[in-house]
Amino acid sequence: MARTVTAIPATRALHTGAPLGQTTPRRVAGYARVSTDHDDQVTSYEAQVDYYTRYISDHAGWQFVKVYTDEGITGTSTKHRAGFQQMVTDALDGKIDLIITKSVSRFARNTVDSLTTVRRLKDKGVEVFFEKEGIWTFDAKGELLITIMSSLAQEEARSISENVTWGHRKRFADGKVTVPYSRFLGYDKGEDGSLVINPEQAKTVRRIYNMYLGGMSIGTIARTLTDEPETFTAAGNKTWYYQSIRAILTNEKYKGDALLQKSYIADYLTKRQVINQGEVPQYYVTASHEAIISPAVWDFVQAEIAKGARDQRTQHRTRPFSSTFECSQCGHFFGSKTWHAGSKYEKVIWRCGHKYAGQEKCATGHISDQRLKDMFLEAIRLRFGSPTDTGVNQAVLDTLDTSDLEVEAAGLLAQINEVAKKLQSMIAHNARVAQDQQAYEKAFNASHEQHQALLAEHAAVVAEIQNKSNRLAAYHYYRQETATLDFERLVFNPYLCVALLDKGTVDVDGNVTFQFRDGSTQVVAIKQ
Repeated sequence: MARTVTAIPATRALHTGAPLGQTTPRRVAGYARVSTDHDDQVTSYEAQVDYYTRYISDHAGWQFVKVYTDEGITGTSTKHRAGFQQMVTDALDGKIDLIITKSVSRFARNTVDSLTTVRRLKDKGVEVFFEKEGIWTFDAKGELLITIMSSLAQEEARSISENVTWGHRKRFADGKVTVPYSRFLGYDKGEDGSLVINPEQAKTVRRIYNMYLGGMSIGTIARTLTDEPETFTAAGNKTWYYQSIRAILTNEKYKGDALLQKSYIADYLTKRQVINQGEVPQYYVTASHEAIISPAVWDFVQAEIAKGARDQRTQHRTRPFSSTFECSQCGHFFGSKTWHAGSKYEKVIWRCGHKYAGQEKCATGHISDQRLKDMFLEAIRLRFGSPTDTGVNQAVLDTLDTSDLEVEAAGLLAQINEVAKKLQSMIAHNARVAQDQQAYEKAFNASHEQHQALLAEHAAVVAEIQNKSNRLAAYHYYRQETATLDFERLVFNPYLCVALLDKGTVDVDGNVTFQFRDGSTQVVAIKQ
């Protein structure tokens, strides 16, 4: 019997699985996107929506679903495009049979995203038509063409990103300052593009600095402003956060300077932004615009914040004298206590925080809050009521001098660069020339350990330079403030504690030693 082959015709459409000859309308959606949210793109955006609405509705055999849109969102990644994601979800849920879009670049400039999405849709029987390129994804050549076009679009996105980055860095190098004005408190954009003080917002900025200088912690400032019904952030929000207050207190733009390129885009596809830790150049512009906070005050605040970073207790201060006075017997801080709270006999006192913690209580007594304030004012009058000792001044300046440390840091940096070059040379040589790998790894590890040790040493020296620089800034501010004291009108102010007082000690004999920021001391008796 002769072998025969009988062809059985297909009865269902490839990919969709629909019966051949079926006349059911295809459910069609459009996708429109513009890359920016600038005003000049609005027309393009609206035109795309209108075009696809009419194009689908007028096409025989097509049933209009909707036009999905994304406005002002980059095409390099599909992760953050809400309209795109909703369209894909609806398609996978069986609500769409066909998607119409302008071009591959409108769909995605990332080759991986484009192919992955197309394949997911194809597996569910959903076709995509790229109008500009004339590509239908169910076509046998569709995936190859999409791969080529997506790769070209991705390369275009890379080129655009590099050009934009170059433009930004050129502006930085030219000292041109820009800020996100809608989220930056205190400044508006001037007619020439420069920073112009917003008078009302500037009041809030100055108040934040004054609150910090008055002894409030950053967290307390945030809570205080949040509780005030009429005080809003730059973005118009009611809630103030610790980080937003700290950012205001540490941003050099408030003293009229600008550090440019604090962060950079690490990946043009994901638009991932990272902190610049030396990977790309930075530019510091002095006196770039009008200051809200005087440079002296700003520098002093940085010194106080740095001090708080070293001593976590100062970050949680609630009163001007918090974490300031130590017990001479056990070394613990004096803390505030409230006696008879809520009654007419309510009284705030200060005593050793370890007084009743050990087997033997400390012999240091307590001090009323009012008496401690009076003693502090008395110490100021006694210390600064006579001409300032220039010897103390010079001694402090000598102690805080960083010249030798800067020379040491420069020498260490030169050594680091030499060892780094040696490591690179060793790697390159090992790649070209066959050699004993055990010996190579031993030599490489030794140089690498040397490099790491030098880096750690350099970091420690730089940290000490910064520490002394902060202390020097605080001292200059201290000198400025003590030179203008009005002893006849001297009244207690929390600001005086922050500006003048370094620390204090309470002894068992009932004396308090006040140590000022220049290292000088003044003893005042608790009882007189």
